Amino acid sequence: MKLKQLPHKRHFISQLQKASLITLGIVAFSLLIGELGYIYFFRLNWDDALYNASMILTGMGPVAPAPTTAAKIFGSFYALYSGVAFLTSVSVMMTPIYKRYIHKVHLTMYEKEND
Repeated sequence: MKLKQLPHKRHFISQLQKASLITLGIVAFSLLIGELGYIYFFRLNWDDALYNASMILTGMGPVAPAPTTAAKIFGSFYALYSGVAFLTSVSVMMTPIYKRYIHKVHLTMYEKEND
């Protein structure tokens, strides 16, 4: 069985750039959802809404108290969504690195078996 060679570094860098753009998109979309929710449910201005959304998204916790039941429900669901979005963005960002590492391990194992 012949294994392919490790892809060139340019290919790896290209994959990292794509993963970075996807991660940036996930974070931007998540901040937009949070900001709109804080503006609508919490009646905050845009800068306070962005601050609250970014604090929740990074796991730091809420800043503004929830004034209504609807705001509490939004805050709860946004916090749950933020946890999933964070894990997803880290996974997307790490995928090219992990893939290259596993490819190197397989090439090394194959070379040792055939020596």
